[in-house]
Amino acid sequence: MPSHQGLGRSYVKVDGDLTYADGRAGSAVIRLGEGGSELSIVRPSTVRLNARIAARLNPQSDEQIRRTKRTEKPFWHLERARIGDSQDVPIEVIVNGQSVARKTITANGQLQDVSFEIGIERSSWVALRILPSLHTNPIWVRVADKPVRASQRSIEWCLLGVDRCWSQKQRFIAPAELAQARSDYDHARRVYRQRLAEADVP
Repeated sequence: MPSHQGLGRSYVKVDGDLTYADGRAGSAVIRLGEGGSELSIVRPSTVRLNARIAARLNPQSDEQIRRTKRTEKPFWHLERARIGDSQDVPIEVIVNGQSVARKTITANGQLQDVSFEIGIERSSWVALRILPSLHTNPIWVRVADKPVRASQRSIEWCLLGVDRCWSQKQRFIAPAELAQARSDYDHARRVYRQRLAEADVP
């Protein structure tokens, strides 16, 4: 997760009006999955994740970018993922926000087949990333038809984000819209607190 709220963004291609579900259902710029991006399994199992991945770096590293801090532009340049002086970058599998497997590819612009075998113990979201440059949208893996529930730590982070966002934005909300905005933020807090009570991992 980003260390600061507001630094992470998703870009979504949709047909017609935008809804939250569009961003969840496999239509983000770095696309992963179709048909709702959901896989159902009846019990904890090992699943196979296959992907075709292309990345491109110049053979020689860009020292100017490498000398800048990650909090400085360009934030997500692929150069930041380069392994040493090679042309390789790491591909990681993320399950519920945690890195569980890693392989490397050569960032030469060519499509490459990559596969992972991942143990899924509970309903989870699964994604790929090249840290700190790229992150796919998730595949949702439902185990025994149970909903995906985030960790307590992730939900607490989201609650903090709601409070921080409200503290920064409330003064810019038109008086006529303030009551509705306050109600909407309170609704978000209630949902996150409910999810926090349902979370079964720290």
